[in-house]
Amino acid sequence: MDIADAELADELTRGMKLVEEQLFAAAETDNELLAASARHLISAGGKRLRPFLVLLGAQFGSHRDERILSAAASMELTHIGTLYHDDVMDEATIRRGVPSAHVLWGTRVAVLTGDFLYSRASQLLAGLGDEAIRLHARTFIRLCEGQSAETAGPQSESDRLDHYLDVLANKTASLFAASGELGGLLSGAPEEIVARIARACEAWGIAYQLSDDLLDITSEADESGKPPGADLREGVPTLPMIYAARSALATDARLVELMRSGQLTDPALHAEALKLLQEHPAVDMTRAEVRKWAGVARQEIADLPDSPARDVLEGLCDFVVDRTKNG
Repeated sequence: MDIADAELADELTRGMKLVEEQLFAAAETDNELLAASARHLISAGGKRLRPFLVLLGAQFGSHRDERILSAAASMELTHIGTLYHDDVMDEATIRRGVPSAHVLWGTRVAVLTGDFLYSRASQLLAGLGDEAIRLHARTFIRLCEGQSAETAGPQSESDRLDHYLDVLANKTASLFAASGELGGLLSGAPEEIVARIARACEAWGIAYQLSDDLLDITSEADESGKPPGADLREGVPTLPMIYAARSALATDARLVELMRSGQLTDPALHAEALKLLQEHPAVDMTRAEVRKWAGVARQEIADLPDSPARDVLEGLCDFVVDRTKNG
């Protein structure tokens, strides 16, 4: 996204470049196999949203130093570490447009690589003070709780929607919240401002993941590093699918049947289900949910001090809504 304030844009650009250098430095080790596996997803790219939010959150404090860069790198290393483990648990073969690590090196190496990157993140955080360490520990607990809840599944069909949103908040949005909070904390922002940044980033993170759910269904191009309709094919329930599965209309019976069939690895059946889902009201219902959570973030952002950084946060809310409008 474009940043109107040139000084802020330059500072964030420089910061993100230095963070990128730290990410590759963190992957270095004398163990060549581990180093190659650790570099694999770092090199594959990614939007680097979490370190960006650390740098942006730091704009609300009175001082910024090298600790902010270490904090930003630690948040991204934590995120990347979860991807190695997620791909093993989900048996996903593609990540960020490249083969998953467990496909290339096997499950044991992939799990160890995730652990290694978590350790590197902890190593960086160890120099940032007790509050930063505690924040990361709380966030890591939420990540594990979210993954565990997703693995266990909802207790009942009626619980599926709330269960999904709870998983999303813990497994995905918690790290967005921690990123913005950590930036504000280390820059010396007032406590109430830090808390507001965290709440805004968490709500925005929910909106962002829901917009990813939509793009998986509505995009024609491969915008997420996975083939369109990948979640549908793999039987991963996302919000549009949850909405559609709750329909009792006779006209939706075929779509519900296909989603429950476990046969969507068949290209013809997958194409049929994807088309039906693209045309279903569940798509617009999910767009409304994206707008809702972006609105929650906006409410928090509106009470932050007026600044170019606040403008960027507001722009992120526009971005997350706009990316799903024409998908």
